Amino acid sequence: MPKALVVSDEVDERLWTDAVRGHAVDLVIGAGDLPYDYLAFLAGALDVPCVFVPGNHDPDLSGYTRYGGLSMKDGFPTAWPGPAGGINADGRLVDVAGLRFAGLGGSIRYNDGPNQWTQRQQARRARGLVRRARFRRWRDGHDVDILLTHSPPRNLGDREDPPHRGFACLHRTIEALRPKWLLHGHIHPHGEPVPDRVVGTTRIRNVVGHRIMEF
Repeated sequence: MPKALVVSDEVDERLWTDAVRGHAVDLVIGAGDLPYDYLAFLAGALDVPCVFVPGNHDPDLSGYTRYGGLSMKDGFPTAWPGPAGGINADGRLVDVAGLRFAGLGGSIRYNDGPNQWTQRQQARRARGLVRRARFRRWRDGHDVDILLTHSPPRNLGDREDPPHRGFACLHRTIEALRPKWLLHGHIHPHGEPVPDRVVGTTRIRNVVGHRIMEF
């Protein structure tokens, strides 16, 4: 069973040292709003892959393509602003460490910052992700294991202030993909316990801070 260091939103300075090497994990999972240098350090120190989605405070990674060690945008070589070696799952399906991820990064639109979407825009992105997941499942029989998002579903662990409202479309996405897990960040618990929520066969977990999880 793959074991992962799952991080989001809040840097743990204890992990940004060689002490992180004491964690025996197979991959790093990032749910957004963390310095990309932090994600790169964790993956490099642990010598494992890193799968992530961007949060609303992260740089815009749209429009970049990567082939081997070369990053391109608008047809020209350019430096990729994401974490070195990281795998951006936003709007994509990626298979890492025996797990299939479907990713939807970003938050509800509340200003002109990057990685923000209206409910309608995120619903359109979610429908495209579901179509790709169904095709991949038809091709190889492998379901989505983890739906990795930055924001939670609406009314399942979100807040009522405009920046922290969740996405309504994630309810249909969960129903269509039936992932074992939905992992999200964005909602800071501020020391309060945050129990998992369960929808059908999907367990929803707020991973702000860091957690060690076995899948």
